[in-house]
Amino acid sequence: MIIKKGNKVKILTGKDKNKEGEIIELDRARNRAKVKGLNIIKKHVKTTKEKKGGIFEKENFLHLSNLSIITENKKTKKAESKK
Repeated sequence: MIIKKGNKVKILTGKDKNKEGEIIELDRARNRAKVKGLNIIKKHVKTTKEKKGGIFEKENFLHLSNLSIITENKKTKKAESKK
């Protein structure tokens, strides 16, 4: 099955093992994906004229081999037409 943005996935390894979330970003060149609300890191940002600095939390990338797609049972048109 192809992994796409918006798919529901389960994390298989790491600190967020067995947690579920939605893919918000993909990096196909490096085989990595960001999952909404999981694998949170702290990023130190320097103050600039446009933005205020500080310590921000954001999602970091996970390797695709550490993710499993959660399949939802969807009714197909063929199954509905048989009823």
